[in-house]
This record gives sequence, structure tokens and C-alpha cells, in this order.
Amino acid sequence: MIQVQLPDGSKRPFDKPVSVAEVAASIGAGLAKAALAGKVDGKLVDTSFVIDKDAQLAIVTEKDADGVDVIRHSTAHLLAYAVKELYPEAQVTIGPVIDDGFYYDFSYKRPFTLEDLEKIEAKMAELAKKDEKVLRKVLPRDEAVAYFKGIGEAYKAEIIASIPANEDVSLYSEGAFTDLCRGPHVPSTGRLKHFKLMKVAGAYWRGDHRNEMLTRVYGTAWAKKEDLDAYLFRLEEAEKRDHRKIGKLLDLFHVQDEAPGMVFWHPNGWRIWQVVEQYMRKVYENNGYQEVKGPQILDRTLWEKSGHWENYKDNMFTTESEKRTYAVKPMNCPGHLQIYNAGLHSYKELPLRYGEFGSCHRNESSGSLHGIMRVRGFTQDDGHIFVMEDQIQAECLAFTRLLQKVYADFGFTDIIYKISTRPEKRIGSEESWDKAEKALMDALDAAGAPWEELKGEGAFYGPKIEYSLKDALGRVWQCGTMQVDPNMPARLGAEYVAEDNSRKTPIMLHRAIVGSLERFIGILIENYAGALPLWLAPRQIAVASITSDQNEYAETVVNRLKAAGIRAEADLRADKISYKIRELSLQKLPYIAVVGGKEAEQGAVAVRGRGNQDLGVMPVEKFIELAVSQNRPGMHKTI
Repeated sequence: MIQVQLPDGSKRPFDKPVSVAEVAASIGAGLAKAALAGKVDGKLVDTSFVIDKDAQLAIVTEKDADGVDVIRHSTAHLLAYAVKELYPEAQVTIGPVIDDGFYYDFSYKRPFTLEDLEKIEAKMAELAKKDEKVLRKVLPRDEAVAYFKGIGEAYKAEIIASIPANEDVSLYSEGAFTDLCRGPHVPSTGRLKHFKLMKVAGAYWRGDHRNEMLTRVYGTAWAKKEDLDAYLFRLEEAEKRDHRKIGKLLDLFHVQDEAPGMVFWHPNGWRIWQVVEQYMRKVYENNGYQEVKGPQILDRTLWEKSGHWENYKDNMFTTESEKRTYAVKPMNCPGHLQIYNAGLHSYKELPLRYGEFGSCHRNESSGSLHGIMRVRGFTQDDGHIFVMEDQIQAECLAFTRLLQKVYADFGFTDIIYKISTRPEKRIGSEESWDKAEKALMDALDAAGAPWEELKGEGAFYGPKIEYSLKDALGRVWQCGTMQVDPNMPARLGAEYVAEDNSRKTPIMLHRAIVGSLERFIGILIENYAGALPLWLAPRQIAVASITSDQNEYAETVVNRLKAAGIRAEADLRADKISYKIRELSLQKLPYIAVVGGKEAEQGAVAVRGRGNQDLGVMPVEKFIELAVSQNRPGMHKTI
């Protein structure tokens, strides 16, 4: 007798081995029809998988995240099937699931075009309608190599040949197409209904530039049509919000080939930068941080001691002087440790908090650079807190609450919390890991922050919290971090005098809230589609004269606004007022104040809010009060 335990705790007895599909059918016809896969003792399997001993089973449907991944994985195989039908000479290589979709790499005599994608997608729909069963079989490695060589699939044969000789491999077939795969897959191709091919790109075989350039086809697949439509809408909206387009439209910044991965900030963009930096500087001042500044380059020997040279040197820019090798800093922590080590510290001084707007450089690959979101030169709101072990929880709790407030001030209230715990290869005692992990978990619990554990994804020396925010389109951006590190202080000789007068090594907490200022500003631009709230907007108010007779009055209004701390400017051009308003509106200014003869006589302004809102005529004093009330963090919308 075999007992199968379901997620609700109930058990179903079977007098012989039973498949996942059969268990689903025993529960109900609806579940049998909906089943895409199963989870047997936590392992994802096909519905054809046979359970031959007592086990726990969860039936996976399209409502589950695992179910959507199975759909995407199977759709990648459907893509390969369609390509082989249309272009028999093409060879298939690999096709994994990625965020929101999948891709598959192909070797063909020419790159695929967008016209090819239309044909391939149509063929995929045609094959899916056949509702062919997806069948799994297992072969010895060498037999599988021979099979794929025999059908001319050299890349698949190479992949299989790299598997140990004593292992079997699984193959999946649907109709005339067979592919190497661990699975699982949907029971039949008819379950694949809502997909779209998105784009083509080049990709080297096995990611090595010395190998052949393949054609990578990207696609997306969803369980429901409305989910696919919503995703395509988000992509369309994201295209409109692209920070590079808005950056050009609003004259914020640019990048160019002579300085790849470096940003040229224009006056408007630098105003945004200054607002963000000065806001964060106040956060430092009001929360017990001492602002510091470290050198831009440090001798190679220091990077060797810190461990960066061994593990990170390929991403570091170096220079030489007087037969000494220096590295441009990719991060600020070794410099902060030098500041800490410059004096003798007592336990009474801890926690000791350092903060720096640290300019860092990393030699990222040119292909990964993306506007101001992924750069080689960037500035972090970097901070390091030196603590004793029993201070970790309190510091993490205070930091989490601070981060929540900062994100809310910028308009982000939906935060995702993840804790990366001990990896297999690690240093330190189990007791120290237990304490550090519990401190992080307890801190998030105390802050009312629901968290997810990322098992085994911590650094070799300590666990960490990752803080991610969701933007207006529901996209997730990982910005903040809190990393527990007892390793680097020990490597670089940091100590404090304990209560018993012994010398002990402090724990260093690496922490950032917005992370890279460049990237965070890019996130802000896309979140608000360039229409930044007044306190962040580089150009807050334009006062436009109807005729030259009001120019002097317009300048007077501007000066009064400036005196109240508002970034105001006068538009005194001889153009028609309708043209001025239209052009200023395209610049996404929060407010446009129009002044004609009547307004000048009354000491008033005719106010237009962003989005073509007519707010009517109001006294200058009232308008200044309105602007001042919105010129502070946390004010996200104009009236």
C-alpha cells in the first residue's frame, strides 16, 4: 500500500504505483484537467511521473508560479519544434526559462529576422493546436550522444558528452521533435496557448566569444491571455518611460563612446542628483552617521589584504605610478576600514556609523551597459556600521525602518524583503551564523516586514538582507542591502577595546539604501515617466509672460519664488503664449504660471498644473504657499 499525502494533510492510499496524473484524477476531473506537473517530496516532476513509495504530493496548475515556469519551459521547446519544421538545417542548442519568459539559441546559416519570428510564432500556434502528447524517455549517455549525432544535432551531442558516462539522460518528444531536457513539461502541446516571440539577439555558444555566434530568440508565455496582454502593455509602457529617451527629451544627461559606462550630467539632470544627494545627506545627519571621504585609488596590497584582488581584479581598473600598482576603487569598504583603523576605539563608541557618497568604478562588460542604470562609474550612498555581535539586530531594525521611510518619501511603498542565508562553503562557527541570521530575521519581523529566505545565497562570510522596491509598472528593483561581515574587519586588522580591556574584532555591516545614485535616478525617471514630483523636478515652475509688457513683472514673480526656495525661471520669449505653454508642458514642469496685463495689475498669476490642469488665477502669495507646501520629500503629486 502506498500513501500519498496532499498539501492539506490528507492522505490517499493506492494499492500499486500511481502516476501524478492518476492521483489528480482520483481527486477530481477538474484537477486532472488542470494539472500541469506535480511536486513529489518537493521535487518538480511530470504528471506521468510514477510514485512507487509513500510521498508528499502537490498538484501544480497554472495558478502556481511553478506551473507558469513549466508552461514557459515547454513553450521554449515548442519554439525549437517550430524552428526545425520551418528551417530543418537549423541546430538547436539551449533554451532556458528566464524572468517573464524564455529564450532558445539556434545555429543557422544566417541570423533570424523579425519576419522569421512571425512565421515561427504562427507555426508554434499551429503545432500547439495539434495537442500532441509530450513524452519522456531515458537513455544511457552514450546512446543519447549517438542519437543526436545521427540526426545532425552536434550541439546537443556536445552537451550530453559532457555529462558523466555512467549517467542516464532524459529526452522529451512532441510529434516529430525530440529534445534533451531534465523537464518537467506540460502533458501536451495544447496546454500552450498564450505566448509571443519578442526579439532576436546574438549569443556565443557557451558564452565564449571564441565560439560560434548563435541566434537567440526571446519569447514570453503566460497561463492566461489577460496575463499576456498585461505583460505586453507593461512592456509598451516601459518603452515610453525609458529613462534614456526621457533623459534626452528633458536634457538630463547623455553617454558617449569616448567614455563608455560614464555619465555626462547636464544642468537639469544634475539638479535631480543634488536633490537626491542632499536629501540622503540629511538622512545621514539625522540618524547618527558621520560622513567620510576615502581616496579614489588605493595600493594593490590593500586590495590583496581585503580579498578583492583575488576575487574581483578582472572588474577593477588599475593604474601605475613609480613602479607601484594601484586600483581605482570598485567599492568603499576597505577605505572606511582605514578610517576606522586610524584610531583606537572602545566598545562604548559602538555602533560607529560611517557614510560616504563614494564614487566607484567597475569594469563592466560593454554589452551589459544600459543608460544610467548599468554603468562603469557610479556613486553609492554607501555606509558601514561597526558593531558588536549583540548590536546587529538593533542596527538592522533601525536601518530597515529608516529605509522604509526613505523609500516612502520617494514614492515607493511596496518593498520586497529577502534574507540570504549561509552557503555550503563558508567561514565562521555555526553559532555565529545562527546568531547573525536570527538577528536579521528578528529585525525584519520587528519592522513588520514579511520576508523570504534565499537559502544558501549568503556570502561565504555572512548573511544579508536585500531590499527591493516595486515601481509604478510593478517592476522590481533591488536597491538596498544590509550585509553582515566579520571577515573583512579581521583581514584588515580592525579592533576595539572590549569591556574587559581585551582587543576584539568588530563586525562590519555594509548597508545602502538607494544604492547607485545613477541607477536610482534612472528608476525615479521611469517610475514617474519623467513627471517628477515638484520637490524632485529639476525645473519646478516657469513664469511665462504673454507680452513683453509683463516681462518685468514675470521676473519679479520668479525672484519671489526663488526666495522661497523654489526652482523657478522666466519665459520671456516673444512667442505666442499658446506656443510657450505647449513647449513648457512637454518639458513636464509641475506648474506654469502665466502673467498678462490683468495678472500684473492684480499681483496674481494664472496657474496651469501638469497634465493641462487649469487651476485658475490666484494671488502670488497663495501660489508661493502652494509650491512651498509641495517642495518637500514625501509629496508625490502636484495639485
